Amino acid sequence: MRKSTKRRTPLWARLCAAFGAVLLIVSGGTLVTGQTLIAKYTSGITDEGLLEGDAAQAATKKTEIKGPLTLLLVGIDPRKAETPPLSDSILIAHIPADMSTAYLFSMPRDLYVDIPADSKSGVRAHSGKINSAMALGSQVNGKIDVTNGFKLLSKTVRNYTGIEQFDAAAIINFGGFKDMVEALGGVSMVIDMDVKSEHLTPEGKQRPRKSSCPVTSSCDHPYTGPQAYYKKSTKPVRLEPWQALDYVRQRYPNAGVPMSDYDRQRHQQQFIKAMAKEVMTSGVITDVGKMTKILNAAGKSLTFAGGGNSPIDWALALKDVNVDDMVTIKLPGGGKFENPATNSGYLGEEFRPASTADDFFKAVKEDRVAQFLIDNPGIVNMDS
Repeated sequence: MRKSTKRRTPLWARLCAAFGAVLLIVSGGTLVTGQTLIAKYTSGITDEGLLEGDAAQAATKKTEIKGPLTLLLVGIDPRKAETPPLSDSILIAHIPADMSTAYLFSMPRDLYVDIPADSKSGVRAHSGKINSAMALGSQVNGKIDVTNGFKLLSKTVRNYTGIEQFDAAAIINFGGFKDMVEALGGVSMVIDMDVKSEHLTPEGKQRPRKSSCPVTSSCDHPYTGPQAYYKKSTKPVRLEPWQALDYVRQRYPNAGVPMSDYDRQRHQQQFIKAMAKEVMTSGVITDVGKMTKILNAAGKSLTFAGGGNSPIDWALALKDVNVDDMVTIKLPGGGKFENPATNSGYLGEEFRPASTADDFFKAVKEDRVAQFLIDNPGIVNMDS
């Protein structure tokens, strides 16, 4: 395939921008802001306790960052500090040995998996939805321990996929992420389907609850009244910060999202690229005031573990991985039921066919994703 001569955005800028580390922006191979300034915002975000195995041992000293690399990136949206965090977004980024590109894929939040036992939180081995692993593992001695919750989630993901370890990890708190999008002033992205908001009015206010569903009760769709609406487009449209975050939240068929969480995963991947592109525009990277706001929001929203290497080390190591064509993967799936014959007793989601996902995970583990995608082009997400 002929290489484009057009300058492409470095991969690390995409990933870092998407997950809070927009503090590490590169332009022409040079850091926009000095490393001293960047260090000011990154010094408090590191928690090497997120990693296990060889990566955890490496955290005691700096080692060379070289491919293949696999990163676990988790988004949480806790309503209160004392609320156990559910992992609403679970993404894995794989960078091959030659560090020529990156492959990004998602684990459905409702994926039905085996959750291993955890002595620290007292969790017993059982089966359940994958997004519950972090919440359960976070409940330690009556307090919220997000690091332990992440480790239980990581172990659950590794057991399920066969990926032996993650070389780096990050937790993004969407509360702080919202501040970062607001600092950007919104994003421009293509709306690939007509979507109605389950949550917000056309003005961005919370929709009122139905009288038949008070706050103290539980309803599948508790809101009523006018809804924010996102019209399908062929070209990027400008979304206000609240619109962008609301759009990528939607996952219900009655909101116009027929494939539920699978469509939402695609929209999140599109949003990642849109945010990174927004950060790389000259109007942002040359605006000291705007960059300071973004850096401040990123520092509040991100927890990072780099196996002994700082976010700056990772940024510099990946600065030459140019991937405007970063590959996003859509692993097909559907509902898993206690009684498949009648589709009754919903348990969660499962990959279908299971063999495709299993073979893909094996390809990730063995660092041969490129060849796997040549043989299985149908799982490449062409819409992101």
